Amino acid sequence: MRGFGAGTRRSLVRAGLVGAVAVALMVGALAFTRRSPSPPSPTSPTSPRSQAAALASNPTLDPGTPIHGVAPDFTLTDQFGRAVSLSAFRGKVVILAFNDPQCTTICPLTTTAMVKAKRLLGPTGARVQLLGVGANPNATEIRWVRAYSETHGMMHVWHFLNGPLARLEPVWRAYGIEAQIVQGQVDHTPAVYVIDTRGRLSRLFETQMSYASVGQLAALFARAAASLLPGHPPIRSTTSYAQIPLIEPATPVTLPRAGGAGGAGGAGGAGGGVALGPGGKPRLLLFFDTWDSEVTDLARELEALNAYAAVAGRAGLPALTAIDEASVEPSAGALGRFLHGLPHPLAYPVAIDSSGRVADGYRVQDEPYLELISRSGDFLWYHDVSVGGWLGRGALVSEIRAALARVPQMPASGAEAQRQLAGSPPALGGLHRQAGQLLGAEPALAARLRSLRGYPVVLNVWASWCPPCRAEFPLLANASVSYGRRVAFLGADAEDQATNARSFLAHHTVAYPSYQTSTEALSSLASFEGVPTTMFFDRAGRLVYLHAGQYDAQGTLDRDVESYALGA
Repeated sequence: MRGFGAGTRRSLVRAGLVGAVAVALMVGALAFTRRSPSPPSPTSPTSPRSQAAALASNPTLDPGTPIHGVAPDFTLTDQFGRAVSLSAFRGKVVILAFNDPQCTTICPLTTTAMVKAKRLLGPTGARVQLLGVGANPNATEIRWVRAYSETHGMMHVWHFLNGPLARLEPVWRAYGIEAQIVQGQVDHTPAVYVIDTRGRLSRLFETQMSYASVGQLAALFARAAASLLPGHPPIRSTTSYAQIPLIEPATPVTLPRAGGAGGAGGAGGAGGGVALGPGGKPRLLLFFDTWDSEVTDLARELEALNAYAAVAGRAGLPALTAIDEASVEPSAGALGRFLHGLPHPLAYPVAIDSSGRVADGYRVQDEPYLELISRSGDFLWYHDVSVGGWLGRGALVSEIRAALARVPQMPASGAEAQRQLAGSPPALGGLHRQAGQLLGAEPALAARLRSLRGYPVVLNVWASWCPPCRAEFPLLANASVSYGRRVAFLGADAEDQATNARSFLAHHTVAYPSYQTSTEALSSLASFEGVPTTMFFDRAGRLVYLHAGQYDAQGTLDRDVESYALGA
């Protein structure tokens, strides 16, 4: 499942295009008014003024948009098969989220924050109602909202409503929710509404793909709800809204190991710790949560990975470590119960990431999620299981070996790239001679694409203001040299200032030119959601594949070049 927003939002999250999406979609549907915050003086890092400043500078948190108007009423069916109306909760503050009941990305972050927010209110949490509405056109049966509620420990915590499309779609329209199937994956708006005791809209939030920020989001929800309750009760939180530092692959860290020495969770050594970080050998990581079992046979697949662990030990391949995202598990004991329920123990360690800082630092965008990390802490390869399915032992070994054979080097300088690509076919050599240049607009790009018929083309859409674009440019630089004699590489700078784009290109060496254009103009080539996006065209100029979002690993980009550009 992929997400346009809350439920499954990988493409937009990787693109860094967070915030304002739901607001833009809702113009004309609901009225929005922004209020100026009061200006109290700062007394501590958690004083109102300090919190406001921290929130304004934290890209992983949406501070919420004040809105007004009567919340549109609706009646749908909850996880118990009972008809439930929004208006039935007058007298309570309602936190209403639109969730994909098959989601494995942002929706679990949203619902975890909702539950924590109610707990932060203490006894007054009884006056807050948690409500969900299904946002998956392919999962409208009641069994799906029941399954989600069960696996997330929320059966008696909220009402999760669903119904036929004929009943859901009017609700989506009333609340500005886009829920659609794009390239076989679910995209939907990440809206979370706070509604007051009179049934009037108060605030709109948009969840971001950040495991580490779930506690902060819970505090935001709780404060928004408390402001609407009589007496404005205090919440049980002193959480700062400052951006939480992440633990990246280059940072040494030791995580607790599930089961301890000799317990469920397999090998890992005594002491109950699993060390991550640079040094030693490359490592294969699997990020998961027990609630993944709603949409996949998690127990069987984790046991099947014992076969890879055995081969890795004999063949000197990277050892496997699983990491449970405890920050969004339904309870502290969920992982232990799951592991003890397995028919056979796992032959590899299971570490516990309680803070979410490891998952965010390792750029996890979905679950289950496989990553191969080099000994120096570089991303070599990743595989999104919810999109590409589980890999059998043979396929996994093959992918790992191929990724290890493509360990990225430092991008070649302009002169070195020219030397390595000397003697390329004339059409490709023309691209190399324009390396790093910013050329004309979309008509010139279209003409260039026509002139390259006979060669496969990789077109990367980027912008200088986009952090994921900057992160993946070295990978494109390497690929454009490695494959530049057979594949045409081009860039499309979208929604950007020419001066900023040229400055960006001067500091990010690639062996091909870019064209300045817009996402609207590029829609003639393909429908896509944001930057970065990479399009693959065959020799006849037909679009054969579109990769939405950032490439995190050289091996993954190279694999796509070979699969979709070269047809290997």
